[in-house]
Amino acid sequence: MSIVLELFAFLRARKKLWLIPIATLMLLFGALLLIAESSAIAPFIYSLF
Repeated sequence: MSIVLELFAFLRARKKLWLIPIATLMLLFGALLLIAESSAIAPFIYSLF
């Protein structure tokens, strides 16, 4: 979790705030893929792609 907070602090310090939505979507996408690996809803998630 500290890596995420450090990334957002870096983006704020470098005035790259437009990257925050992209980074957030990438994190959500990664979490979705981790959930899809070991759950019963995997066939439904894979049909989205």
